[in-house]
Amino acid sequence: MADSDDEYVGDSGDDLGAGIGSKGGRGSKGKGAAGRKGKGGSRKAAWEDIQRSWENVAIAEDGTFSVAELLEAEKRRRLMRDTTPLQRGIIRHLMLVLDMSVAMAEKDLLPNRYLLTLNYAVEFVREYFEQNPISQLGIVGMRDGIAVRISDMSGNPAEHIEKLRQWAEQHEPQGSPSLQNALEMCRGALFHTPSHGTREVLIIYGALQSSDPGDINETIANLITDRIRVSIVGLAAQVAICAELCTKTNNNDDSRYRISLHEQHFRELFMAATTPPVTHDPQQQDASLLMMGFPSRSLASKDHVSLCACHHRPSREGYACTRCRTKVCRLPAECPACGLTLILSTHLARSYHHLFPLKGWVAVPWSEAKRSTACYSCLTPFPTNPANIKHTKIKLKVKGVDKTIENAKGKGVVPADEAADTIEDPAAKSKVHTGVSESGRYKCQVCGNHFCIDCDVFAHEIVHNCPGCQSDTRGQDGGAVGGGEAMVID
Repeated sequence: MADSDDEYVGDSGDDLGAGIGSKGGRGSKGKGAAGRKGKGGSRKAAWEDIQRSWENVAIAEDGTFSVAELLEAEKRRRLMRDTTPLQRGIIRHLMLVLDMSVAMAEKDLLPNRYLLTLNYAVEFVREYFEQNPISQLGIVGMRDGIAVRISDMSGNPAEHIEKLRQWAEQHEPQGSPSLQNALEMCRGALFHTPSHGTREVLIIYGALQSSDPGDINETIANLITDRIRVSIVGLAAQVAICAELCTKTNNNDDSRYRISLHEQHFRELFMAATTPPVTHDPQQQDASLLMMGFPSRSLASKDHVSLCACHHRPSREGYACTRCRTKVCRLPAECPACGLTLILSTHLARSYHHLFPLKGWVAVPWSEAKRSTACYSCLTPFPTNPANIKHTKIKLKVKGVDKTIENAKGKGVVPADEAADTIEDPAAKSKVHTGVSESGRYKCQVCGNHFCIDCDVFAHEIVHNCPGCQSDTRGQDGGAVGGGEAMVID
């Protein structure tokens, strides 16, 4: 096959891909090479847009491929977390540090680390203020051995998202990161924050080295003195200084430094920072009172325009401080004149679920599924019990003795947590470990109502309340379980 010297693609983005399929490191001749050339240069090759479709397919019990079962198992995996009520700081002050060095140009995460991190950062800002409406956020970047301020500490998500999008359009990753410079800038931004709130730093780190001007151990000691907690999400291999930084600033807790495995895992680690950390500081565990104001929205005349004290922008409406009557354009905010914290009652209600999370719902076996025919919340019909389910038998080995259990009649059924490792059927064993209900029903442990998987996710991730408990059906005789008439199966 003849070689072609004029079809070489210079900026393919992969140093090893230039010599594949050719001799002497030159590109091969044909439509494949010509197809990568565009009007303004080269385009992305077909192999750069590979989607791992095989990771989205599950094997059902009957041996067929099923995507629905994998999606349900993924939803249940997100919900199966610890719901123990712990003391947390709901007034947070977080500095988000993004690595913008040349290491973020790698394409192990599609389309590359830099663009994926910026996209996830926009989602993180929205979710952060949705879950923590009375908190503050600031964004810092690391590039060229220095730290650059992307957005100042504020409680307006629109400003942060606008700054991130402007940065993505105007700048490319370059240079080396500097952990020490970024941490020192975060210390300066968190220095004036009140003592009743938490001080946190979240770092997205993609490099394997740090270009620091001094001793970073002194910076770590200063972070501990200022009670600043650092969490790191790594995109490459584990770095020793990052593990030491997270462990020392989090009361010897080494779980604050995690390495992402793929795009979905990276997003999960990123969004996990929206939950406030557990309070370990003895100074913050003592109860204290905080004065806040709850102003009402004031509508001015159409012909009257005034400046807000927070942004100095003309507006016709806003909120008047309950102490000094200073006008602010949005809430939550801190009064620029008297320093009073101004919030709405809904902001406190949205932060309350972190302190008392909704308990996880349990899977309902077929033996209890006859109590409901539809979801209690959305009235979606549940799958009916198969006609041959009363003849289905599962072989279990309990204490070395073979036992056959009829799961339709519920005779001698062993609890799922005790029999999970004794089920011989791999498909049934997988369902037990992932918490997926064989009947498609999930029961609230308080009110006893049955719900579908979508309502389970919606209740635990959006509203953080049980529809059955909120409707106060627990006082009724027997409790109305399910959203329809009871169906009895012989």
